[in-house]
Amino acid sequence: MCGPYQPVAGPDAGVHDPVPRAADTRRAPGPHWKVTAMTALVHTAEPIDLTVVRDQVEQVVEEFLAAKAAAASGAGHPPEVVRILRDFLASGGKRLRPLLCVVGWHAAGGDEDPAAVLPVAASLELYQTFVLIHDDIIDDSALRRGRPAVHRALAARHVGHDSAARLGAGEALLAGNLALIWCQELLHTAELDTPRRAAVHRVNDTMLAEVMFGQYRDLLGTERLDDDIEAALGIIRYKTAAGTIQRPLQLGVAAGGGDEETHRFCTEFGVPLGEAFQLRDDLLDVFGSPDGRSAPGLNDLREGKHTVLLALAMAGAGPGQRVRLRSLVGRARLDETGAAEIRAILEATGARDGVERMISARYDRCLEVLAGAALPERATEALRRLAVTATQYTA
Repeated sequence: MCGPYQPVAGPDAGVHDPVPRAADTRRAPGPHWKVTAMTALVHTAEPIDLTVVRDQVEQVVEEFLAAKAAAASGAGHPPEVVRILRDFLASGGKRLRPLLCVVGWHAAGGDEDPAAVLPVAASLELYQTFVLIHDDIIDDSALRRGRPAVHRALAARHVGHDSAARLGAGEALLAGNLALIWCQELLHTAELDTPRRAAVHRVNDTMLAEVMFGQYRDLLGTERLDDDIEAALGIIRYKTAAGTIQRPLQLGVAAGGGDEETHRFCTEFGVPLGEAFQLRDDLLDVFGSPDGRSAPGLNDLREGKHTVLLALAMAGAGPGQRVRLRSLVGRARLDETGAAEIRAILEATGARDGVERMISARYDRCLEVLAGAALPERATEALRRLAVTATQYTA
């Protein structure tokens, strides 16, 4: 599994058409809300300041949600709905997806005011909020970023009610839906000419469908515990690689008027990096991080997620180890004693080391692709930094 990486064809469908640079640079009319955030991203040879980019994206999201909160108050809507989303966004996250989007704009040689790409990048944070809230409902996760998952926090407001869990899940579901609706609305505020706007929405529509299919595959995967590594990688490619790395990059490229070759680069770079990102996340969920910033967890083991880590363990396990894995993995009441036994098997079978080698191979592949790409140097340098962030992800 650590040989040369070959990207699959599936996640590329429909988004590699060349996007011409239009002669007509008139902007489509925007809605009443528009970006007023800083526009310090100057198109120069200076390195891209990712901290500034993150701050700009957060400012765009905050301004957008502040406007939504005011509108909700004026209409007499429950004020806590917007507050739920604002609190969730403030709880953490490295803003990897919007950072990749803005770097994609630079990779395409974006030659207009960078403010045009910020709503596109910021929309990814609202989309990720939707995905994570719903993911936690599906998995009935207790925690997210060290805090009670949204559906659990909302259920706690109904303590003593017979349907507290159902009410909390329903409220979280609707809050997540609103995040999805608003991410689309925010995307529409990007002041792009018609061809670029169409290209952005084409990539975005593809991403939405891919991640939903990936989530569905992930659910089906909890019914099996076997050594099918390719099936586990298939879940990663659609659920994570596309929505975390490949498509956010392509959204920026589309906004910047990138050509077919630059879109293709996003796949050749983004799919292996997205796989490495999820492989690292799987290790962190089970083993935690050496620096203690990420604690070992039980979620994936209790849910019986069909991860590459477990598939490798099943492939290398003896008969007795397979029996123990099948009796422990997927048990809803799995405790730390059982988890420690699973971890020991993952170590003994070489599964943990195997996943580390797969991460390294994919990271190396990303650097090879990057070295051969004809991108502006500032975009190349930023992508090198983000590749490290993705493969050493701890929060």
